[in-house]
Amino acid sequence: MALEADLIVDRRRLRSQVSRWRFLALAILAVALLATGWVIAKRPGSTTTSDHIARVSLNGLITYDRPFIRVLEQVADNPKAKALMLMIDSPGGSTAGSEAIYIALRRVAEKKPVIAVVGTLGASGAYVAALASDRIFAAQTSLVGSIGVLIQWAEFDQAMKSLGVRFQEIKTSPLKASPNGYEPASEEARAALRSIIDDSYKWFTALVKDRRQMDDAAVATVSDGRVFTGRQALDLRLVDQLGDGKVARMWLSSEKSLPETLTERDYRPQRDTVASFFGFSAARVAAVLGLPEWMSRILDDAAPRLDGLVSVWHP
Repeated sequence: MALEADLIVDRRRLRSQVSRWRFLALAILAVALLATGWVIAKRPGSTTTSDHIARVSLNGLITYDRPFIRVLEQVADNPKAKALMLMIDSPGGSTAGSEAIYIALRRVAEKKPVIAVVGTLGASGAYVAALASDRIFAAQTSLVGSIGVLIQWAEFDQAMKSLGVRFQEIKTSPLKASPNGYEPASEEARAALRSIIDDSYKWFTALVKDRRQMDDAAVATVSDGRVFTGRQALDLRLVDQLGDGKVARMWLSSEKSLPETLTERDYRPQRDTVASFFGFSAARVAAVLGLPEWMSRILDDAAPRLDGLVSVWHP
């Protein structure tokens, strides 16, 4: 009986300790959530109360980036943001993603000045975004241009033949899912792809012609797919002025009557970093467990994808 009483006391003590640890863990979690909320609330550009110039960075490969679009909408709707400075360092990317950014920037420009400052690279789809601004600045050695659209695929039919592998398919029409890389592309498939490439190229060059006030001859000179230095781009009227962010600020002051004392506030997309962290962690677990299909599926959900037509430059 004494032994049973001692066991009951020990169990109650253990339960009490577990309850205290649970309460402590919940308290820490609550504090962490409150701290996270406070950091987000105090993030530059989120709840600013003074006039400022919004600064948004467009870096890396461009995809159809909804969080980035929401940031531009936030700038447009914030009366305290007196202008938008778009800092560009990108080779381009998805044509549709670049178009979405262009449209969002033009909506901002309807309410306040928008300027683009090109750093190392502002090519292809990134130049589409720059076209939405009221004025484009670039460094003397920036790379600008690469006006064009492409679609690429690899063909593995010869490698499959050497391995003794044959590709079989049943489809509703000859152009469905073609080209697929497992067989040489037919002339009909190439013609179909050429038509959409040409149509998108016409859209791109028409945008350049309209926004840069060029005639057909000038557009033809700059739209062969090559990139230009900032100095060359200035002569070709692809950019308006050589200079960095400070030079751009001076232009805003002189041409848009914005005080030089205005501070610059960074606006950054709110991405689901927690979901990304757990997504990549789950992918690693799937790899360790020998589940490559699950790993690929998880990574597809966690990482941005470059689908559709692309307007991108990189050697």
